[in-house]
Amino acid sequence: MPQAPFHLAFPVDDLAKARAFYGGLLGCPEGRSSPEWIDFDFYGHQIVAHLCPDEAGHRNTRAVDGDNVPVRHFGVVLSMAEWQQLADKLTAAGIRFIIQPHIRFKGQVGEQATMFFLDPCGNALEFKAFEDPAQLFAH
Repeated sequence: MPQAPFHLAFPVDDLAKARAFYGGLLGCPEGRSSPEWIDFDFYGHQIVAHLCPDEAGHRNTRAVDGDNVPVRHFGVVLSMAEWQQLADKLTAAGIRFIIQPHIRFKGQVGEQATMFFLDPCGNALEFKAFEDPAQLFAH
């Protein structure tokens, strides 16, 4: 069965910064927009940046395998090659990682490459990859 695309709406404090980051840096094609929101094609999924300055940004973290992971975050699972390409692109662009690209749960069930960074509005994103995609939901 084909994977159904998800829809995620999230707050931003500046639509121009969101457009430059998601559309420009991440290369997500823009869909519909208004003066209050912008749709993006986020790797085949629909994300919508809504202008809501008081709600933008992450606030809390929790420990996961030695890292302080932002509780509120979103992202996508890429192939390992795509993940490495993105990590290299973000590094070259000067993105400051809040969790550097690395392998989490090394040698354990669910071993994965992961990286966390903030968009210019303070929202946390995680991109991850698995050598073995079957490990995504392994326990």
